[in-house]
Amino acid sequence: MAFKTLDDIDLNGKVVLTRVDINVPVEDGRVTDTTRIDRIVPTVKDIIAKGGKPVLLAHFGRPKGQVVPDMSLRQVVPALSAALGTEVTFADGDYGNTVSSMAAGDVVLFENVRFNPGEEKDDDGFASRLASIGDVYCNDAFSAAHRAHATTHALARKLPACAGRLMEAELTALEAALGTPKPPVAAVVGGAKVSSKLDLLGNLVTKVQHLIIGGGMANTFLAAQGFDVKKSLCEHDLLDTAREIIAKAEAAGCTILLPRDVVCAAEFRADPPVTTVKVEDVPDGQMILDAGPDSVAHIRTVLDGCATLIWNGPLGAFEMTPFDAATNAAASHAADLTRAGKLISVAGGGDTVAALNQAGAAEHFTYISTAGGAFLEWMEGKELPGVAALSA
Repeated sequence: MAFKTLDDIDLNGKVVLTRVDINVPVEDGRVTDTTRIDRIVPTVKDIIAKGGKPVLLAHFGRPKGQVVPDMSLRQVVPALSAALGTEVTFADGDYGNTVSSMAAGDVVLFENVRFNPGEEKDDDGFASRLASIGDVYCNDAFSAAHRAHATTHALARKLPACAGRLMEAELTALEAALGTPKPPVAAVVGGAKVSSKLDLLGNLVTKVQHLIIGGGMANTFLAAQGFDVKKSLCEHDLLDTAREIIAKAEAAGCTILLPRDVVCAAEFRADPPVTTVKVEDVPDGQMILDAGPDSVAHIRTVLDGCATLIWNGPLGAFEMTPFDAATNAAASHAADLTRAGKLISVAGGGDTVAALNQAGAAEHFTYISTAGGAFLEWMEGKELPGVAALSA
């Protein structure tokens, strides 16, 4: 995957149109989680250090091409200024004059690009108007790279283009995990439904040596193999599809790991009475809500023999105790192997990040992607327009 970085383009004196993702949670006009803002700081500071003038392009919410005051990026300026340690100039009009008056060290943030109907249409005219203001294009928003929008796609083809530090880190980590990984490779895929991850499963069985399936989707695979999952969440209309994926995995030499034992309860709530049984012994009137200790031991053994791990989704209903046990134990073991230098571990997806943080394992993984849709589409083997535009 060939792409230029900030080190490959002369930025001195150049206006650098920098696509970032600062679509952060806001309550009462105040940013409540600065994670996405914090992650773009190295890029902005590097642009300034190289003599460039960063002009930030970003979206906020889904205004659908209309000006929606509650979705103005003005409300993130205080948090952005604090993170960068410098005052950020907000521009909601007269962009050309705002940029032409920038001095060394200045940072400008343009208003929500999705206020313009041309953004989500990947409009060439909108991209051209933006390009006329800048000298260099930098994309630091991997989380928006699966969208062919004007500021992620069309604009990249009108100026010398490069990846920012966050985008560079994402692409490097993803290439190491699935592009040209060190084998053997294991993938953990969890979540509620097989239907939401059909493309993902179909792609992974041809790329990895071990596919560990957990969460509600594991029930569908168990049912496809003839196990009675009783009241468990299960997509009975997809049993044939599950069998097809199993057959595809066998043909590709990929081992699918399903739970051997499970933790069951009669209702889904925190700390109900639970039963741990083999998969063939799920009690009447109960549902599977987590993988059991024997299943976790099996996963640990497989990970011990792997060099690379990619993780998307929890192994059980981790939101409530004790159904977070399998996810916590497997994630902790992966973190231990990573710390010991024995495993390259890359994880991504909303529930995944939450589950690994809850397990106290996230900080020890090789890389955690905060991208949702882009991370999933990359795992599915799809081309991401924002990435393709950088490598064009």
